[in-house]
Amino acid sequence: MKKLWISLLFSLPLMGYALDGQCSQWTLLDPKGPIAADEKHLILTALGLMLIVVIPVIVMTIAFAWKYRTGNKEATYAPKWDNSHAIEAVVWTVPAVIITILGVIVWRSTHDLTPEKPLASSVKPLVVQVVAMNWKWLFIYPEQGVASVNKLVIPTDRPVSFQITSDSVMNSFFIPRLGGQIYAMAGMQTSLNLLASDVGTYRGLNTQFSGEGFSGMNFETKVVTSQAFNDWLAGVKDYGKGLDSIAFKSLEVPSENVKPAYFSSVEPQLFQTILQKYQADDPKLRTSACVAPRSLIQAKN
Repeated sequence: MKKLWISLLFSLPLMGYALDGQCSQWTLLDPKGPIAADEKHLILTALGLMLIVVIPVIVMTIAFAWKYRTGNKEATYAPKWDNSHAIEAVVWTVPAVIITILGVIVWRSTHDLTPEKPLASSVKPLVVQVVAMNWKWLFIYPEQGVASVNKLVIPTDRPVSFQITSDSVMNSFFIPRLGGQIYAMAGMQTSLNLLASDVGTYRGLNTQFSGEGFSGMNFETKVVTSQAFNDWLAGVKDYGKGLDSIAFKSLEVPSENVKPAYFSSVEPQLFQTILQKYQADDPKLRTSACVAPRSLIQAKN
């Protein structure tokens, strides 16, 4: 028992760190967008329904253990007791009702929160093309003609339509406080629609182990006002560095813990070119893997 209390004492700082919002697992409970808010509500609803069974079981386990302890001579010993139809009805009916309710909720939320579903808004969505690389994220703004590495800037209260692919192995695109998580795969395009309601800086990450640089494959998501977003675009356009096929080749070189970089122009159809090069009829390009050893990546380059 003493060791248990010591372990709990040492775990308190970690719990405080998590509840402070710095730990990505807890940011799910601090949504900054409607999709994340709906997902939080779904998580808490499912948790509450399951606690209808869990809490009585815990209470009865403690109560029965206390009542039928060795020192309680007044407890009734009934070895011939067989069964109770009332207990059987409760044991089977309550879980069945809970599972039915959960099934209905999951069915509805699966359709309402599907990543491909456009968000209802009078504002035109901002299109952002996302390319997962080793080990960094490339964000292309095709309509604005700019791009960035490991930094995503989006305006508040405007839907964002992400078009996502990978220039290497499978990755997973996730911004916990905005909601949604979807895979990025070479030669395929996945879609994700999000909206940020609060100004702030939020963490984005790759949740799919993809090689040696996986731990540093994070990016900063900065949500700003519409005017600040336009100012940022103007600043990037003045940066003077373009993203063409040659610059993209340099990005393909594996690198870890990459600092944000910006490109004032983007080669037209670059995202489609990345998609198409992995759709060629080449066995080497059709090799499937979830983790890329450094030797294989270097051989590719």
